[in-house]
Amino acid sequence: MQTKEKLILPKMGCGTWAWGNRLLWGYDESMDNELQNVFNLCVANGVTLFDTGDSYGTGKLNGRSEMLLGQFSQAYTGANQENICIATKLAAYPWRWGRQAMISAGEASAQRLGKNVDLVQMHWSTANYLPWQEWGLLDGLADLYEQGKVKGVGLSNYGPKRLMKVYERFRDRHIPINTLQVQYSLLSTYPVTELGVKEICDELGIKLIAYSPLALGILTGKYSENGSVPQGIRGFLFKQILPGVRPLLSCLEAIAKSRNKTMSQVAINWCICKGAIPIPGAKNIAQAEQNIGALGWELDSGEVAELDNAAASTDKKMVQNIFQTN
Repeated sequence: MQTKEKLILPKMGCGTWAWGNRLLWGYDESMDNELQNVFNLCVANGVTLFDTGDSYGTGKLNGRSEMLLGQFSQAYTGANQENICIATKLAAYPWRWGRQAMISAGEASAQRLGKNVDLVQMHWSTANYLPWQEWGLLDGLADLYEQGKVKGVGLSNYGPKRLMKVYERFRDRHIPINTLQVQYSLLSTYPVTELGVKEICDELGIKLIAYSPLALGILTGKYSENGSVPQGIRGFLFKQILPGVRPLLSCLEAIAKSRNKTMSQVAINWCICKGAIPIPGAKNIAQAEQNIGALGWELDSGEVAELDNAAASTDKKMVQNIFQTN
């Protein structure tokens, strides 16, 4: 087998679910210049991992996130350029059957990006509803690595039992699993505290990626049960959750004030302290600057324990991804 290029993963990445998503995040093509600036700022500050998916982008904008990342990465010149890592997730759509479907999906992503995918990830496991569909798709994912079309392979929304099965199958082909991505934040500790994915990842040498580290914005402190909430589906969810998370938000706010940081920065830094790579989203320069401010310092063990206790005692948690397996 040919020598593989090594993946370089930073302490924090940038999630690009919103880049092309009109329904949930209000994307519009007029935002593209700002998004290029966000990309440039992130890379210049060492935030070189960009997480996307071939299903990101609503309606006719399907695949838009990948296309934008392709344009932005090709246009960028400057610090950390050689460390840019674009990670995409290939969806286990009902109409994708067998390994060739996954190879074709990976090639289509590479075409939208204008370059090979750096890290290819299985977006979710079909174990909960069509277990017999999954192995063919995973074999195709492994084929992309064997054929030198990707630098690394990862999984998303997998629990420890399913992860071990995939790990053993890939090990027989001498294919390492680089990353596991789960929904992980102060309001979504379930994959780590109850399923125990972090221990398994550490044992197997897999890096844990935390998506939605700000719980869709609830942990930013921008929203309150009696104040403004986002429009649409997010707003409905916020109204259900916000009344039950006051103690956690108060704890976040107190630590943020004592540190001269924002609540967002503290929530992201908590993920880093837990040994995960958080991938908060950013739609504009202000949000990107906010996220970057979570780097270069660390909460102490007492502050982490305070946040852990506040998170454990909250009445409400984030809704878990329906595709998360055990």
